[in-house]
Amino acid sequence: MSENSHDISTLNGLIATTLDSVKGYSEAAKESETGRYGALFTSRASERQQVATRLQQEVATLGGKPEDDGTIAGGAHRLFINLKAAVTGHDDKAIVNEVEAGEDHIKAKFEDALADRELSPAVRSLIETAYASVKEGHDEMRDLKHALRD
Repeated sequence: MSENSHDISTLNGLIATTLDSVKGYSEAAKESETGRYGALFTSRASERQQVATRLQQEVATLGGKPEDDGTIAGGAHRLFINLKAAVTGHDDKAIVNEVEAGEDHIKAKFEDALADRELSPAVRSLIETAYASVKEGHDEMRDLKHALRD
């Protein structure tokens, strides 16, 4: 890899985190107690998959090998969702809390990338577009968490 290596590396890190989000939402949909949030979680998983696919396409365009798996930390987070769901009897409130924690993580990763001054303008623009989607999902889960707490 050449002058694109920093862009590729940054995008691949975001891809891994985004794929973790896809898997987390899919797990949350399966674990949702009443299914009332299942459709929401499934929709968010699909939206995140689209974000990951777009980032993967850019890595390929830049001449890199796109990440196609999540992170180790993401795997641990999914296990925690499963454990917490089992312990709490698949309680929607507990699942939403865990999903929102995952949203905090992905939002921070995208914000870190946006603060990187070494990214090319095209990659920064792509990340900004993806971040808008990530932030929307984050805010939706944050609001849902707060609504369930009240």
